[in-house]
Amino acid sequence: MKVLDGIQWILTDIEGTTTEVSFVYDILFPYFRSHMDEWKTVDSDQMNQVLEQTRALVLEEQSINVSNKEAIFDQLRQWSIEDRKVTPLKTFQGMVWEQGFKSGAIKGHMYADVKPALERWTAMGMKLAIFSSGSIAAQKQLFGFSTEGDLTPYFSAYFDTTTGMKRDAATYVKIAHLLNTIPSKVLFLSDIKEELEAASSAGLHTVQLLRSGTAKAWKVTAEDFSQILP
Repeated sequence: MKVLDGIQWILTDIEGTTTEVSFVYDILFPYFRSHMDEWKTVDSDQMNQVLEQTRALVLEEQSINVSNKEAIFDQLRQWSIEDRKVTPLKTFQGMVWEQGFKSGAIKGHMYADVKPALERWTAMGMKLAIFSSGSIAAQKQLFGFSTEGDLTPYFSAYFDTTTGMKRDAATYVKIAHLLNTIPSKVLFLSDIKEELEAASSAGLHTVQLLRSGTAKAWKVTAEDFSQILP
């Protein structure tokens, strides 16, 4: 599939695109919930920011002023069960997962076709970036401690929910600007139709990855990265 003509940047999703969806739900999420309580006694700027952002979001959404740390952790746990794409949860998950990655308790799953494609695209002069709802810290840990080794040298930029939501076209316009390019020079890879719609509306080129279990819902598709060619 020749979709790389005129492309400067390849922007890729993670879950269902580079990484098996079940890895997130069967490994990462349970690890977070089983280890999050260990952080109740941690006093750091990053942890305090998570607590404050959680308080602010609960106040905004529920009009409840939560000050008790136990209640805040209960809310974070509930958001994790609901898989809410909110910044304090994603930041906290990244902190907990970092501990797991560095200890060797978990390794980031990568499809076998990912590393060869990253090598091939880089050799062609393409620049590569990640956009995921998971925090940038979590992204770097997943690729840094992956089943295929450290893949972070292939990536020049990372984006998460602090940039914008993945189903909002304005987010992709912003990303192109931050990459110092125009939307038409960016190719976005994802398995999710609504994300592809948003990116396409912003002027990006798009390809849906049809990994196992993903139904075709987009006009341009690829079964794996090996099919994305110049």
